[in-house]
Amino acid sequence: MRVIHQMTPTARLADGADEWSCPTCGRRIVLRRPPDPGITVLDAGDESAVHIGITEPTAAERAAAEAAERYGLGPVQEIPRPPARESRETGGGERGREPAALDDRDRAWLAEIGIDWEGGAAA
Repeated sequence: MRVIHQMTPTARLADGADEWSCPTCGRRIVLRRPPDPGITVLDAGDESAVHIGITEPTAAERAAAEAAERYGLGPVQEIPRPPARESRETGGGERGREPAALDDRDRAWLAEIGIDWEGGAAA
């Protein structure tokens, strides 16, 4: 059975390459990105271990995740498109419908995506 160690990025070098290190065994490497990709081993560490790269979320990613959790949001979902309609300023309804009928369709669409308009949950 192989031992797995987690490496984390520790520095960005002047040439744009990333230095990664393993806090468990001391392995250190430099990774260069395309167009000239490459790897340079600075300290071998435990060469029998499998090393995987783990990145920490940015401050913005952490804030977004905290907000999503606080407001009960899950992963991004496909939300159906709202009903198509003409502008109410023109006075015309959709395919001969009265504006009141459009309001019912709007409420039905909002309910379909989880918004209770009449109950004030959409506030």
